[in-house]
Amino acid sequence: MKNNNASKKKVTGVGGIFFKCEQPDKMKEWYGKHLGIVTNQYGSLFEFRKSDKPTEKGYLQWSPFEEDSEYFEPSDKDFMINYRVENIEDLVEELRKNGIPILDDIESFEYGKFVHILDPENNKIELWEPVDSVFTRKYKGKTTK
Repeated sequence: MKNNNASKKKVTGVGGIFFKCEQPDKMKEWYGKHLGIVTNQYGSLFEFRKSDKPTEKGYLQWSPFEEDSEYFEPSDKDFMINYRVENIEDLVEELRKNGIPILDDIESFEYGKFVHILDPENNKIELWEPVDSVFTRKYKGKTTK
């Protein structure tokens, strides 16, 4: 099936994997000790090179959350996926026109813009238009590679 909007990039990659667990700090410790994941207070940043701009770094956030976290609501799932996107404002407008549930307004932070939507099975999805350079400066190589 051909994508009619092939010239308009939407999702450019996975930006994060978030999951609920009983003891997030112990999970971070276990993954660090046994699988070599470099962790920080939020989980881990996986560093990669962008295929269309190999001199630039990109990041994927891996984060365990407390099992009673409300961050994934209104979904009742124990996970949430974050997708890296371009042109988040245009994308949100297009999604809205297509009847996709937009859960909040676009929020801007130093490290990018975010908005949340629901897929047809009530999975909460986080869309992120990243500013990767912030992580490069802030974590200075203390990432999972």
